[in-house]
Amino acid sequence: IVYKSQPPALPRPRLAGRHQIVNAGTAIAALRAAGFGDLGTEAFEAGLAAIEWPGRLQRLRRGRLAGLVPPGSELWLDGGHNIDGGRILAAAMADLQERGDAPLVLVSGLLGTKDAEGFLANFAGLARFLVAVPLAGQMAARPAEEVAEIAGRVGLSATTAPSVEAALVSLGDRAWDRPPRVLICGSLYLAGAVLAANGTPPT
Repeated sequence: IVYKSQPPALPRPRLAGRHQIVNAGTAIAALRAAGFGDLGTEAFEAGLAAIEWPGRLQRLRRGRLAGLVPPGSELWLDGGHNIDGGRILAAAMADLQERGDAPLVLVSGLLGTKDAEGFLANFAGLARFLVAVPLAGQMAARPAEEVAEIAGRVGLSATTAPSVEAALVSLGDRAWDRPPRVLICGSLYLAGAVLAANGTPPT
């Protein structure tokens, strides 16, 4: 497509993470290339402002699980589970760290079919520690103890908890110099279970 002038600037997408800016730009370029450029700037703006993607760098501001973290904490959820997903997610957490300093804690459960070491290595030097949890009802799930062992091999301090709920409650037993930023990650199955347990399933 050749424009006689630059197309108008659009707002950032509602989704968090710099990678979503690239994703939005790619989607809009594809629509324009396919002949949908006449939708108009207003349509693209409305789409960017309204877009939702549950379980993808989603901040949980309310709900049962959101009430379990220490006061003032941030609770985030992402279903990323492969090496590239971990890299993008770690970059997003680093961006948040630049904007507001907070200790990062991972609550993670992973399948045995995924490269857990490759995924978790992205967070070495970034996360304060990791709490490994089981993936209930998933036959291919790695035991929490195995996830914690792998985390240790890539340089992450790690412990285990019997559930996400227990992991979040345990954070209240620690002394924090500032409220933590908690990221639940490692599996789309885990993300779905967390949204259901939080009382905020996708609509």
